[in-house]
Amino acid sequence: MSNRELLHQRVAEAIAVCESLLNDDVADALDAIARETIRSLRAGGKVLLCGNGGSAADAQHLAAELIGRLSLDRRPLAAIALADNIAALTSVANDYSFEDVFVRGVRGLGAKDDVLIGLSTSGSSPNVVGALRAGNELAMTTVAFVGRSDCPMAGVADYAVCVPGPGTARIQEGHMIVAHTLFEIVERELCAGE
Repeated sequence: MSNRELLHQRVAEAIAVCESLLNDDVADALDAIARETIRSLRAGGKVLLCGNGGSAADAQHLAAELIGRLSLDRRPLAAIALADNIAALTSVANDYSFEDVFVRGVRGLGAKDDVLIGLSTSGSSPNVVGALRAGNELAMTTVAFVGRSDCPMAGVADYAVCVPGPGTARIQEGHMIVAHTLFEIVERELCAGE
């Protein structure tokens, strides 16, 4: 396969993933998650995000969109990517276990009515599943961005956004489209006219 053919194949895959997002399940989940996020931030709550590898980087990117800005020049919105604190992450992994790195972050930083978003293309990451369970125990709104609906994360979260794709990269790209749209809705609703 030539480089040109590979590019065409990857773009066609990305288009197919984007088209798969144009359904009522994703739209309904997006509406509900936006309502919960707006409610939380209006009440002084925050958004916590977690994931591993590329999903950790996506969580950081999304937290930055809320703290900084996405498309409106506005006040900062409270958000924390749980993988940001390398000292905390590595000390918990060393002293407890890697499965606890996000659980301890949720328990230490999360509060009732906050929003917790876990990202994982497999939907099976034990540390993200544990974080969602901890969020449920604290009465947080829990959200899973996953690649399959039949995964542990979707089973424990209040809301699941499933982005089926032919591989990790396409699923992550789909997650970012939905998450950027989510935060655009939040930003527009909370900060219009600032």
